[in-house]
Amino acid sequence: MKILVIEDNVELLHDIRDFLEREGNVCEIANNYESAYMKVGIFPYDILVVDITLPDGNGLDIIRETKKENIDVGIIIISAKNALEDKIKGLEIGADDYLTKPFYLPELNARINALYRRKVYKGSKEILFNEIKIKPERYEVFIHDQPLSLTKKEFDILHFFVANKNRLLTKEAIAEHLWGDHIEMADSFKFIYTHLANLRKKIAGLGGNDYIKSIYRVGYKFTDRE
Repeated sequence: MKILVIEDNVELLHDIRDFLEREGNVCEIANNYESAYMKVGIFPYDILVVDITLPDGNGLDIIRETKKENIDVGIIIISAKNALEDKIKGLEIGADDYLTKPFYLPELNARINALYRRKVYKGSKEILFNEIKIKPERYEVFIHDQPLSLTKKEFDILHFFVANKNRLLTKEAIAEHLWGDHIEMADSFKFIYTHLANLRKKIAGLGGNDYIKSIYRVGYKFTDRE
């Protein structure tokens, strides 16, 4: 999944990013309100991890803006403030969870995974789409109950498609979801075509259908609808 961590403590910020990336996520960071506000307004994320106290603003205002703009994203507040008022305020304006500092990084990761399951998969640990079954936490895919061997990027693309089935996904959105800030260094989207070609070939090899529909000059849609 793609996560934005908003935290002004640079050491903690980098520790969280490094841990979440080791867990297989694309993780971007912002250490102040201005940077966070810009990123949330431009890029799509699955989860926001938001510190309340920022040097140039308040993390609660970031949450208010996401709700005002109807941005569909899971939100976890992290803050040294353990006052009941802050916790209630954050949850009332739209946050999904609250974690008080100090905390263990595995607990944050577990809460992120649980929130993502609730929002996208209605609490299930498996995703089913016709003959395709995905177990996100174990990075496993099955076609007609046969294990499908994928690279990390191939898995991420398929996971992203299935989680957004029947929705038009632009090439830019796919690239940003998979590569985060690093995508700015790419000069084309040819790498997407290469990964998709390999993914289609592997799925077909196990008798699976090709649900990846190309939308000319725009992007792709993962669907079984005509």
